Amino acid sequence: MSPESPRPIVLVAACVLLDVEERVLLARRPEGRSLAGLWEFPGGKIEAGEEPEDAVIRELREELGITIAKQDLSPLTFASHAYADFHLLMPVYICRRWQGDIAAHEGQELLWAKSDTLHLYDMPPADTPLKIALRDLR
Repeated sequence: MSPESPRPIVLVAACVLLDVEERVLLARRPEGRSLAGLWEFPGGKIEAGEEPEDAVIRELREELGITIAKQDLSPLTFASHAYADFHLLMPVYICRRWQGDIAAHEGQELLWAKSDTLHLYDMPPADTPLKIALRDLR
């Protein structure tokens, strides 16, 4: 890509939800969306003027029906990946506490996976390096 036409940077925020058994929640992108069928960490786009933590809280409320307090989010890592049309920058948080029962509110399939089995799941390219980073998560 030439310097005259750089890819736009798209900011998204994601969350690694850990249950009491130290399993990670994964969501499968539903049909009709880009990267459909791939597993990802819940989250979504950061709106203009929105802080990343607020985006995670909003997205998880919308997607999963749970409430998370800002102080229960801890920065974990980030992902940076150049897709064909844009560059994705994604802060990733970890959360072990939330209120409510997790349910799929946007037609996605959900599953809990041990962090050392994440390599078994096809994920978007931006999420793939996180499999290794989270492998030994406890």
